[in-house]
Amino acid sequence: MASSLISRRFALSLQTNLWLSASACRYVSKAAPKTQVDFDYDGPSMKTSVPGPRSQNIGAINFFCNYEESRGNYLVDVDNNRMLDIYTQISSIPIGYNHPALLKLMANPNNLSTLVNRPALGILPPENFPDKLTESLLSVAPSGMRRVQTMACGSCSNENAYKAMFIWYRNKERGHNTPSDEDLSTCMINQAPGCPDLSILSFMGGFHGRTLGCLATTHSKAIHKLDVPSFDWPMAPFPRLQYPLQEFTRENAQEEARCLEEVEDLIVKWRQKGKPVAGIVIEPIQAEGGDNHASPDFFKSLRNIARKHGCAFHVDEVQTGGGATGKYWAHEHWGMDDPADIVSFSKKLLTGGYYHKDELQADKPYRIFNTWMGDPSKNLLLAEVLNVIRRENLLEEVTRSGKALLNGLYDLQAQNPGILSRARGQGTFCAIDICDDATRNSILLKARDKGVLLGGCGDRSIRFRPALVFKEYHVHMFLNIFNDVLAQHK
Repeated sequence: MASSLISRRFALSLQTNLWLSASACRYVSKAAPKTQVDFDYDGPSMKTSVPGPRSQNIGAINFFCNYEESRGNYLVDVDNNRMLDIYTQISSIPIGYNHPALLKLMANPNNLSTLVNRPALGILPPENFPDKLTESLLSVAPSGMRRVQTMACGSCSNENAYKAMFIWYRNKERGHNTPSDEDLSTCMINQAPGCPDLSILSFMGGFHGRTLGCLATTHSKAIHKLDVPSFDWPMAPFPRLQYPLQEFTRENAQEEARCLEEVEDLIVKWRQKGKPVAGIVIEPIQAEGGDNHASPDFFKSLRNIARKHGCAFHVDEVQTGGGATGKYWAHEHWGMDDPADIVSFSKKLLTGGYYHKDELQADKPYRIFNTWMGDPSKNLLLAEVLNVIRRENLLEEVTRSGKALLNGLYDLQAQNPGILSRARGQGTFCAIDICDDATRNSILLKARDKGVLLGGCGDRSIRFRPALVFKEYHVHMFLNIFNDVLAQHK
């Protein structure tokens, strides 16, 4: 029944778009072979503009949602508008809304205790917590890492990872992990040597969170940082590459070499200022800052620079981790056996936290600590999410869907050179630039009213962040709707 509904809907969609193509010579995306998604709807269904009469647009709120009726790749709002969600709660829904496997897990009475009782994990973890970590987070640990510290969100994951790097660096400077009396007394009044003048090197365009330390390494939008005191930490340029990458290999290599040279210069300069760089933090793809990419060679060289200067190397996979690039971790595309000292995560992993090398384990209790330190119920959900990913071969699906999405964006870009440029991506983690910010915002709103949810990033980019259950036929459905929206801007 569902399959026949999808077939009829696609036949109608293609007839409509082919007629439009004949009259306007526009790009038309062909329907892909359909793989049944049992819990998915058959397409968008719009009753009102968005936000509708039952929603309220207050501050950053876009609209209010009906999560009970949302399914698969579709988010339903309180006005019963059903939208194909290619933004997924800022890239944090791994296998779609109300996945049957997760609903079944929640209905299991054996899991009630985990859902009802949220422990202070740092002091009173449940008996099965180590086993659940092994089943979930440690089963997808990055290369060379055997330890994981759970947290509640991306910001607190990075904030505590920074603390771990500072603790490691100071113990390395001391040659032992026993602080002096002067260390203990001066730290209580925010003075050196107890509060050392160390720094973390970050990159322009990066986003690592909104807590105080993370904000010092965030350089994507002024509104995030305005009026908040910060630290005197070095900021390096992130490569500004030209796309398609394969057509600009020489120019891009020169740009990456320029940025790497400045990284080394900044490390030396800050050491001379008496503020040595304890760690380098970077995203494999700068997401919030504009979906900015760099080559595997760039990251390999950066890793070597960190080793050379005795800095910890922190890869922030809060948005890129969890499978959207076609691998669990975007840094796997670099092809390195020892890619990082710390890898932070959240969003699609459902819980926050960071993996780390043995030497970055906190040397004493309570140095990396808060009340919750994560949530066992999220690890329970994650273990089942990973089962679904493996059982349904979703990483392979992401690779196929991502190829279709990027090729479709290339085609639309060729048809709309005055509007679109710089299509780029790995897996379904894709983006495209719009001619200006006003047009970008107009496209986002018009797409939403046609039943497609997208998100912006950087100065004028649109980012695509679907769930891992986003199939090729969803790609073509989106491309046809996107094509109609672009036609309104010619």
